[in-house]
Amino acid sequence: MTSQQHNAQSANSLEQRIARLEAIEAIKQLKYRYFFHCDQKQPEAVRACFADGPVRIEYGRVGNFDSADEMVAIFAKLACAEHIVEMHHAQNPQIELLSDTGARAIWGIFYYLIDTQQQITTQLGGFYEDEYRCDAGEWKITATRFNVKSTQILALSDDRVQAVFAGAQAPAELDDPNKQAG
Repeated sequence: MTSQQHNAQSANSLEQRIARLEAIEAIKQLKYRYFFHCDQKQPEAVRACFADGPVRIEYGRVGNFDSADEMVAIFAKLACAEHIVEMHHAQNPQIELLSDTGARAIWGIFYYLIDTQQQITTQLGGFYEDEYRCDAGEWKITATRFNVKSTQILALSDDRVQAVFAGAQAPAELDDPNKQAG
């Protein structure tokens, strides 16, 4: 191998490595944007994080959806009320590039909800399993599933805080997202 061939091969390898790092960073920024827009109650911006056309969204008790538009309609109903205060905190991303236009990831999540109407807080821990596609240089979510690993629900009153549930996943009657639409 000539030095010129070696330099060309090294440059290509460097370009490929940079492209991989840029793709991983773009996917991280996409997921962070998604959570930020959820917390800011911005349905249109949440929708923009998903690919057009069919997607697979599995959000447990919130619902399973075949399109981002269906999920965003439920998001607007359940999460965009003034009495709902949410915080999504993503951590420990494990992003795997499958090709130049496909990827998947696992994200740890800490979620905290304050429902000022019901005077209840809910803390969830778990992880997301996501799939992504890059179209025209822009990464979008094509599939996502949230897996609950821990739940803590507290009832608030003027004189005390009472544990309602602590464990893996609360029974449906204690953790019904439709109650927060109230």
